[in-house]
Amino acid sequence: MNNVGVLGLGTYVPEKVFTNEDFEKILDTSDEWITEMTGIKERRFAEDDMDTSDLAYEAAKEAIDNSGVAKEDIDLVIVATSTGDMQFPTVATILQERLGLRNVPSMDQLAACTGFIYGVVTGAQFIQTGTYRHVLVVGADKLTKITDFSDRSTAVLFGDGAGAVVLGEVEEEYGIKSFDLGSNGQGGPYLYGDESDGGNIRMNGREVFKFAVRQMGESSIIVTEKAGLSTDDIDRLVPHQANIRIMNAARERMDLPPEKMSSTVDKYGNTSAASIPLSIHHDVKNGRIKSGDNLILVGFGGGLTWGSICLTWGSNKEETHG
Repeated sequence: MNNVGVLGLGTYVPEKVFTNEDFEKILDTSDEWITEMTGIKERRFAEDDMDTSDLAYEAAKEAIDNSGVAKEDIDLVIVATSTGDMQFPTVATILQERLGLRNVPSMDQLAACTGFIYGVVTGAQFIQTGTYRHVLVVGADKLTKITDFSDRSTAVLFGDGAGAVVLGEVEEEYGIKSFDLGSNGQGGPYLYGDESDGGNIRMNGREVFKFAVRQMGESSIIVTEKAGLSTDDIDRLVPHQANIRIMNAARERMDLPPEKMSSTVDKYGNTSAASIPLSIHHDVKNGRIKSGDNLILVGFGGGLTWGSICLTWGSNKEETHG
């Protein structure tokens, strides 16, 4: 079985910044309340003429450029998203055409905010078995399309963005060491897109909070143990950026200090499938993730779904993969 890791990484966020103070003008809320409850200070909103495939394209292009892999050598495209441009065709096929890729298989993967984890695990299986050599995985969402801006409990949470990786074979000491995926359909009514209301996000915040606090911590511990590591061996926890209180609960469950947790929720809010790659990219750029570091990526989302990956950052090179 081939050892699979990240060869290249890319991200994109729209230019428009929407702050908590901007929400104070349209909702009965405050910067203090939003910050205390969520950790969010601002988020990025895409313009009306920019859709999910546009976000995905910018991130994917950067990931391919940073990977050293020619686009002609991409064998599979996976896009994790809950906000496709339209019902069909998929964002993945739109992206494939725009990137000028040859006629490779392309598919969307829907696991809500856990989508990027599901996409990476799916792509890795094809490489491990030798079916494909290079897989492009993108997490992209334009959540402002399905946000009810009159609902104070959800409107302040979400932003738009995209993150992408090129997966390929890496040397033995690097790459994915273990993963954990799961779902519990009984929790579906707690977080969903309401088709009778234009697909807008509806959430039972209390139930989602309880689920996320429990499941993020449990899944992180499971993959650490599967990889034959202890929490002392983990250099960076990269959780889905949903809510700082949920993130800290997962970190505390792993008995990790605050400085070992990636946090970009204050800058981007909850970007769903894009949040984990956005956080990785931010930490790589700032020197907080280096070649040889052991990472735990963990997320949860509608479904209810969850997933985590333990991987060692790097390939056979010392560069930071963008």
